[in-house]
Amino acid sequence: MLTTWVVMPTCLPHVLRRCHTCTSGRFRANGKFRVNAHHKLIDAWLLVLCTACGDTAKLAVLERVNVRSVRPDLLDRLHDNDPVLAAELLQDPVVRHRNRIALDWDGAWRLDTGGSDHLDREVLDVSVRFAARIPVRPVRLVAEGCGLSRAEVRRLVAEGKLVSAVPLGGKLSGDFTFTLKR
Repeated sequence: MLTTWVVMPTCLPHVLRRCHTCTSGRFRANGKFRVNAHHKLIDAWLLVLCTACGDTAKLAVLERVNVRSVRPDLLDRLHDNDPVLAAELLQDPVVRHRNRIALDWDGAWRLDTGGSDHLDREVLDVSVRFAARIPVRPVRLVAEGCGLSRAEVRRLVAEGKLVSAVPLGGKLSGDFTFTLKR
């Protein structure tokens, strides 16, 4: 029987970028936007606050875009400071590349295993689904979901009792499956 685990975000991740005021490297997004119009052109930024000094930095979302080319629902969400839109934009690779930022997901996600009734099975087939692109080591997910240490999970991989079609050594942010034989 296939069990489904879900990696879910619990809050917005920290933004890794150097602060111009205090040289700290971490910002937190609070979901606020600034929208500015120049005649028929519009700019929009996601505002982030330095975790050390509280200085505000702007992450470009729209730059000198014709107002008519912006979807009205997007413009409404920007004006309403939609926190879901902030989460979507932080995960957008184009926005991250344009602003030269990275995300720190430590403490901003949780693993939902649907309960602990699956732990006593002889063979455990699990499908891990990601609700957002959160880079996590599969060894950590298996250890947390099964109540094992990471060293024990690595030993199970070496013995061939834990198998997956994807390599379990690096970080993943996409769905995968694995089988654990006890």
